Amino acid sequence: MEKRAVLHMFDPMPHVSPFDINMAIDAGFEVIVPYSNVKAEEVHGLVQDAIFSRGPAGVKRTGIFIGGRDLAVALTMLETARAAMVPPFEVSVLADPSGGFTTAAALVALVEKQLKLKHGAELAGQRAVVFGGTGPVGIATGVIASLAGADVTLVDPFNVETALAKADEYNQRCGAHLHGTFAGSEADKARLLSNADVVFCTAKAGVEVLNASVLADAHRLKVAGDVNAVPPLGIEGIKLKHNGESLVHAVNSPGAVGVGALAVGNVKYQLQNHLLALLLQSESPVFFDFRAAFERAREIV
Repeated sequence: MEKRAVLHMFDPMPHVSPFDINMAIDAGFEVIVPYSNVKAEEVHGLVQDAIFSRGPAGVKRTGIFIGGRDLAVALTMLETARAAMVPPFEVSVLADPSGGFTTAAALVALVEKQLKLKHGAELAGQRAVVFGGTGPVGIATGVIASLAGADVTLVDPFNVETALAKADEYNQRCGAHLHGTFAGSEADKARLLSNADVVFCTAKAGVEVLNASVLADAHRLKVAGDVNAVPPLGIEGIKLKHNGESLVHAVNSPGAVGVGALAVGNVKYQLQNHLLALLLQSESPVFFDFRAAFERAREIV
């Protein structure tokens, strides 16, 4: 008799995300076991408890999901989980803290596609600015775009030290080449936009980050993507379902187009479902982070 499909969900936060639980069920897992307030140093023991109890056949029907809100903690947990495997007792693991990896992968893949379609350009060599760049989705977006060859600046709305520290941390950890700055005023935003080819808006929901007057200062903008689905949206003129429509307020960048939050969300949903399903379908154990998410997001878009 085939063993039931079990997903162990490790989360350093007080609660495991209901969104992620629903996604896991829809991807084919029959038994979902959430663990909250998990410390990184506890992951090794938890993983070995999971792998040795089911036998070599059972581990193929077992997966681990790592959530939370901190990308560095999630990556550490993923590395710890991988190191805890003892062949042939190995299970597949997906890390997606705050949905940051899958959301960022979907956003960058969609923007990359519009760059190619509308401008015949690759991400490599483009100047990219990430507003809300020190949050989970913003950092993941910046790292993915940087590893694809873009010149990326993470923007914090309040504190340049925070932006510089995050850029340095993930440059060292992920091999990226991020810059950090802050934009506390409309003039700061306009200055950053003036030389940007690509804009990613991953800021707090319900906050308009870039209005029409700021967008008018963009002189080389090609594509802007926004993940905010809560009104007011993050970039004025980009609608929820936009996926390559003209960014009308970028009057000095007449070829600029936008990607909206529902377009991103549609790919993110497909992507997370696909990665969760692969935890059960892969013959050999797989370990998914933002890099794997971006590879498969490119295939989806």
